Amino acid sequence: MDFRFTDEQQMWFDTLSTFMEKEVGREYIREHDASRVFPEEAYQKFAERGWLGLLVPEAEGGLEADAVMYAIFCEVIAKYSLDFAAAIMTSMFTATNIAHNGTREQKDAYLPGFLNGDIKFAISISEPEAGSDAAGLATKAVLDGDEWVLNGNKVFCSGAHLPGTVINLMARTGSDKHGGISMILVPNDTPGVDIRKLDTIVRRSLGTTEIFLTDARVPQTNIIGEAGMGWTYVGQHLEWERLSLAATYVGNARTALDDTVEYTKARHQFGRPLSSFQVLKHRMAERETEVNAARLLVYSAATKLARGEQALKDVSMAKVYAADVAYRCAFDGMQALGGYAQLPEYDMERYFREAKHAMVGGGTSEIQRSIIARQMGL
Repeated sequence: MDFRFTDEQQMWFDTLSTFMEKEVGREYIREHDASRVFPEEAYQKFAERGWLGLLVPEAEGGLEADAVMYAIFCEVIAKYSLDFAAAIMTSMFTATNIAHNGTREQKDAYLPGFLNGDIKFAISISEPEAGSDAAGLATKAVLDGDEWVLNGNKVFCSGAHLPGTVINLMARTGSDKHGGISMILVPNDTPGVDIRKLDTIVRRSLGTTEIFLTDARVPQTNIIGEAGMGWTYVGQHLEWERLSLAATYVGNARTALDDTVEYTKARHQFGRPLSSFQVLKHRMAERETEVNAARLLVYSAATKLARGEQALKDVSMAKVYAADVAYRCAFDGMQALGGYAQLPEYDMERYFREAKHAMVGGGTSEIQRSIIARQMGL
């Protein structure tokens, strides 16, 4: 089995790496993390290059890249921050709900604006009483004439507050736990929608929010696909989301480890570089092994999706393992850098914060293990 990138894939990887170094860079990401401001300038650069349309069919103006090319994209743009990557990716994988399940009118209304950077998307699933048990959501959408009337409370919806954002909101339209859920498009400036940004330790520049819906009305035509099919659609959505997240964990773990190696080579204690101490050498060797193993899991899952195969277990394995690896790389970096690790200009504290969130965001590690076990027949 050949694990090398093709020439096209390697060129894509190199193009993105150069872009991240020359057009984005560490300092830009540090500034936006500290200020909690969305990286709009960088986002527009992605739009100008057409990269927002990676997952959008060519017939709709997108690039229709396969899952491997998408995984490469996610790995590289997460080089310095998982939050920065999420700021770009969230709209991208959420747009697939419209691209693959939306009506002709919805595609015409939203996809061109998304591709040129004017429209963003957010996905809203979780609620205060429905986190890991996502199907336990209570937010209701009741049909009144030709409008849906929405009432409820959603939480941890990343990017819902940003100007021009359309929320793909999961709401209950029937009594069946799974079959009574629908996905409805809710522009964030809809009357009756109150969005509040949360002061979280991560998602600083993208932002995560709580949403209160009080008799908010949207047209009946804003439902994506069929009523009651939301749980099916979000299952497809989560396969791509979890692949993208796993790829970002690998990309950021790589940087956390590389930064640690570089620091330990330059920093001297007791008359020799830190990198010469066996305890640190062995830790870094273990992390090197794990980063490479996590990367193989990511591209194995991506290859399955690229072939059109179901990869639910594969993306869950990649996500849970890559999240653990990212955390261990950042944790060891914190130990190696000592007091300097506490300073934002050394980046490690950001890697550490964001890696901890990786074990929760996009489906907790515990849920991923349950999915894997279920796929094993357990």
